[in-house]
Amino acid sequence: MPEVLARLCKDLGNGTFQCLVCPHRCVIPPGATGICGMRENRGGKLVLLSYGKVSSIGIDPVMKKPLYHFWPNHLTYSIASVGCNFRCPWCQNWPISQTTIKNYSWHLRHMDPELVVEEAKSYGCMSISYTYNEPIIWFEYVVDVAKLAKREGLMNILVTNGYATDEALDELCKYIDAANVDWKAFREEVYSKYIKARLEPVLHATKEMKRRGLHIEITYLIIPTVNDNFDDIRKMCKYIVDELGPDTPLHFSRFYPEYRFLDVEPTPVQVLEKACEIAREEGIKFVYIGNVPGHRYEHTYCPECGKRLIARFGFEILEWNLREDMTCPECGAKIPIVGRYVVPPKRPLYGVF
Repeated sequence: MPEVLARLCKDLGNGTFQCLVCPHRCVIPPGATGICGMRENRGGKLVLLSYGKVSSIGIDPVMKKPLYHFWPNHLTYSIASVGCNFRCPWCQNWPISQTTIKNYSWHLRHMDPELVVEEAKSYGCMSISYTYNEPIIWFEYVVDVAKLAKREGLMNILVTNGYATDEALDELCKYIDAANVDWKAFREEVYSKYIKARLEPVLHATKEMKRRGLHIEITYLIIPTVNDNFDDIRKMCKYIVDELGPDTPLHFSRFYPEYRFLDVEPTPVQVLEKACEIAREEGIKFVYIGNVPGHRYEHTYCPECGKRLIARFGFEILEWNLREDMTCPECGAKIPIVGRYVVPPKRPLYGVF
């Protein structure tokens, strides 16, 4: 396929470009790539290496993102490429996130935006999710697919680390409907030590997406000895209430040993439960535990009367007790859920490629 040029960049002269997609704002000299490895300074142009190159496709329940308050139970067509602008040593998707186009070329499928939308519709999906690796670094392709999907009546979802510039959000937020933003910690030192990035731009981007009308849910993977400090978790919960609102769903996920963190023990369930208690104390109304199938904090409860409104097991909804207008049948409290409960078509295997 012909070269696709990076759309968000600045010509610094002397053959050097600056990428403007994420807060790294990489300065890329001739023959080099930025931190994510997806943009190369080649022949006096900044070329996107990953346009249309898909590493993974899945037909997922939207709860897997996780999004619990956005068109519950619908199927979403999930796609990914390779690369990331973070260096998380615990990444569960490290085979695709911590590699390059060159090293992974043997397993990349080329898909024009039209084909992505066509396949999503053929599987009965209501949305397309840009997920598994970091979609922000796939900016040009995500925008093109999302724009076409919107025209065809599909919704668009970002599952992101939130490391995006205002310039990128200006374009993305025209077409994205919802985002799950994965906050890695609530301390700058953790971001600088482990991730080689900064926390403040993540918080700013999350607030910007919320301000621009996206439905936002937050995920926080609790990793023993890294980001399990309860004082930090309390500060984070206060921040969410003050800056995003108490109705913002918060997902505390259980860590399991992965990638370079194989010697770290899984998160004790008691730590996850304590984090949920802290969140509720600080005023967050909808707090969930992930990666612990069958736990009571997988469910949605009415924040006013405590009635169980939605029962879940893993990515499945077992029980739905909300009225059609998304109110509690016991006390009438309005529950902030976007859309309606969806009965999906017969579900295919989650992974198709």
